[in-house]
Amino acid sequence: MKRTRLLFVASFALVCAATTARAQETASATVTATIVTPISITKDVDMNFGNVAVRSSAGGTVVLTPAGTRTTTGGVTLPTTAGTVTAASFTVNGTSGYTYVITLPTTPLTITSGANTMTVTAFTSDPSGTGTLTGGTQVLNVGATLNVSAAQPAGQYVSGTPFNVTVNYN
Repeated sequence: MKRTRLLFVASFALVCAATTARAQETASATVTATIVTPISITKDVDMNFGNVAVRSSAGGTVVLTPAGTRTTTGGVTLPTTAGTVTAASFTVNGTSGYTYVITLPTTPLTITSGANTMTVTAFTSDPSGTGTLTGGTQVLNVGATLNVSAAQPAGQYVSGTPFNVTVNYN
């Protein structure tokens, strides 16, 4: 019985020693989240290459810059009566000071006049690649290259579907 009592006392002492208070430190932190203004893009002006002429023997291209100026190659010429010439224009809105990435079409866009077609390729923008939302807004202009075949039939050529310009925050 003494032995049991001694074993009990020894066990009790070990349990007490094991549960003694130790020094503890506690720190706390707050949680924060900021929801920024969603980025958006709105089309302001459609792209228009204006009036174009082509020789029957040689095709070529019309390059429309984001600034709205045109240059030609090959058998393509620009008549004195230019018609309406505009680069596409968009307004990008979002959080002031944020930068964003611009994604332009990478595949040819077909424009048609009846059964006749031409392609629009090599889309470019200003700003190019990325933009900055100064004051929460920026104008984004887009140009491209019109590919004209030799003896391209006359007509007003229009895209059956619009082209997409995508913007995403960096």
